[in-house]
Amino acid sequence: MGERVELKGKHALITGAASGIGRATAIRLAAEGMTVACVDWDLDGATAVAAEIGGHALRADCGDSADVDRAFAAADETLGGLDVVFLNAGIAIGVSDLTTLTDEDYTRIMRVNVDGVVYGTRAAIRALERRGGGAIVATASLAGLIPFPPDPVYDATKHAVVGFIRSVAETLAPRGILANTVNPGMTDTNILNAETKDFFASIDFPLMPAEQIAQAIVDILEAGRYGECWVCQP
Repeated sequence: MGERVELKGKHALITGAASGIGRATAIRLAAEGMTVACVDWDLDGATAVAAEIGGHALRADCGDSADVDRAFAAADETLGGLDVVFLNAGIAIGVSDLTTLTDEDYTRIMRVNVDGVVYGTRAAIRALERRGGGAIVATASLAGLIPFPPDPVYDATKHAVVGFIRSVAETLAPRGILANTVNPGMTDTNILNAETKDFFASIDFPLMPAEQIAQAIVDILEAGRYGECWVCQP
C-alpha cells in the first residue's frame, strides 16, 4: 500500500503544537531525528515547544486559509521542505443541547476542526509534492467513528475529518503522499476541562497520556499505509 516513511533527517509541520497531543508529538518526532515546525495560535506556547526541541515556531489561525498558506510557506522555506504534516489543531465546545448552540460556537469549531484540516491538507499537498511525496496525518477522534452525545457538533467535525482524509487518501497515494487519521479515545489534554478529568478520575476511567498518541503517529508514519483510521484506546 505504500513505502515506509523514514523519519530521521526529515522535516515535519505540526498544527496545534503548543500543548497536548501536538506538543507530545513534536517532542517525539524530534527524538526520532526530525526537525519540526510548531504551528499554533498560541505563539508563546509554540515557541516554548520549539525551544525545547530545537525546532521552529509559527503563529497561525488554522481556520483562515491565507494564514494557513503563509505558515506552510514559511515552514517550507525555513526548513528547506516538508516531509510530514500533522494536522492536529482542534477544539471542543461541549454543547449537548442544540437549542443552546450559538452561531458563534458553531462557526468557531467548524473553522478549526474542519476548515483547518481542509486548508491544511491543501497546503500540505503542495509542499509534499515539491519533495516528491510524504505523509499527512490528521487528528480525528474515536468520536469520528461512533456517536458522541455530549458534544454532537464536535462529533460531526470528526466524522468530517475521517470522511475527508479517507477520500483524499485514494487520490494522493499515487502521487506519493500517504494520508491517514489518528482517532484517540479519551486523552489527558486541555480539550477536557478540569471537571471532566475529575469525573473520570472518580470512576477510575483511564485517560491516555498524550505521549501514547505521539507513539501512534510514529507507528502510522512507519507503517507506510494510507486511508486508515488508527484508533487509540487505553
